[in-house]
Amino acid sequence: MFWSIGGPGSGKGTQCPKIVEHFGFTHLCAGDLLQAEIESESENGTMIHNFKKEGKIVPSEITVKLLQQAMQQSDNNRFIIDGFPRNEENRAAFENIVKIKPEFVLFFDCPEEELTRRILNRNQGRVDDNIETIGKRLKVYFESTLPVINYYNSKGKVQKIDAQRSVNEVFEDVKSVFAKFKPVVRVDSTK
Repeated sequence: MFWSIGGPGSGKGTQCPKIVEHFGFTHLCAGDLLQAEIESESENGTMIHNFKKEGKIVPSEITVKLLQQAMQQSDNNRFIIDGFPRNEENRAAFENIVKIKPEFVLFFDCPEEELTRRILNRNQGRVDDNIETIGKRLKVYFESTLPVINYYNSKGKVQKIDAQRSVNEVFEDVKSVFAKFKPVVRVDSTK
């Protein structure tokens, strides 16, 4: 199991499907799981929506339980978890509840100005993709998520990727990190 961490707009969501295709991991995106819960219109979904709208981090227990459920429902035992942990509480909650520590952390490093530019240009219609909320999200990232990266760095587990380059250049670096894993050979069943 591996974490994929970086600021909003750093390219995690672009690179993770490439990792899945090339190396056969199951991609669990904390943001997608949270969004699905919002769309379910559950009580938790309403609360999650309100946290996202304010640019705040959803309580750890909720996100960890969604990730744990997705892991348990998967036939694969190789996961790359994207967009989580967002803070030290998330990290500790995951390790305490799920009882798994990441083999390494893939850190997509990108300057704040580039993150802002990318988010404003991606136009995905997300409630949190506006200039006011972006500022809050970036503040939370720099104050809360960077300490998680520093924690794993102190354990020798961070693989830092320069994420301000092109998608293909970034993926070349990602591939070198994952080189110890045998790529999955995809067979086209239509031929």
